[in-house]
Amino acid sequence: MRLLESTKSDKKGRSATGTLLSVILHSLIIFLAVFATARAGTKKAEKRETKVEFVAVKKDEPPPPKKEVPKPEPPKPKKAPTPPKVVNVPQPKLVAPAPPQGFKVVAPPVNIPTNLPAIDLSKAITNENDFSGKGVAGGSANGVKGGTGKEGDTGKEAGAVKEHEGPYMEFQVEKVVVKIGGEAPEYPSSLRESGIEGKVLAQFVVGENGRYEGGSLKILDSSNPAFTAAVKDALPRMRFSAAQIGGKKVAQLVQMPFQFHLNK
Repeated sequence: MRLLESTKSDKKGRSATGTLLSVILHSLIIFLAVFATARAGTKKAEKRETKVEFVAVKKDEPPPPKKEVPKPEPPKPKKAPTPPKVVNVPQPKLVAPAPPQGFKVVAPPVNIPTNLPAIDLSKAITNENDFSGKGVAGGSANGVKGGTGKEGDTGKEAGAVKEHEGPYMEFQVEKVVVKIGGEAPEYPSSLRESGIEGKVLAQFVVGENGRYEGGSLKILDSSNPAFTAAVKDALPRMRFSAAQIGGKKVAQLVQMPFQFHLNK
């Protein structure tokens, strides 16, 4: 290879033209070499689209205002209590206590007996009739039976006999009522089959004829109405010995229990 500048020319004008062309040619070669190098090293920039979203950021809420705590008011000074009015109260008079009561001295009798009364040792100390439990309240053991007069009475009315009204009680008669015959109350069949036992306490009047007086029955206690009905049905057929006072038959109020038991 030969450079253009190394070529010798005989002509002077050709030498100047050749030199100019050589410079231009070399400059063009250098430019192309630099351009080619730069183009090869530089990559074509890729275009990328980026989507940008704007998000609204919530602002911080301002802190709540501080509540002002009211300052406690200083306690008001208490008023001094008004002193009570002094009232002149009369003081009670002191009375000396009464002296204690002592023993009273018994005055001696004017006439003092010197002889003791005579005592009959053969006389009974008590009267057995006072403890018999018979008679009328307020009467005396030696009084007339049925008498209504008082001790010390005189005249025709003294010792008058008063008739007794109503039936006598058991403690008022000398001989009480006793059952002597008649049918016993019939055991109710329904209660017998059920195995039920019981009792009835009846109160009624037995007349002078020894029979139950109708309408005087009073049931004091009963374990079953069926037992009560059996007693009511059997009473008119029962026979009693009438109560007696002084050998005379009288009516008596009787309380009689009726037992209903099964034979086992």
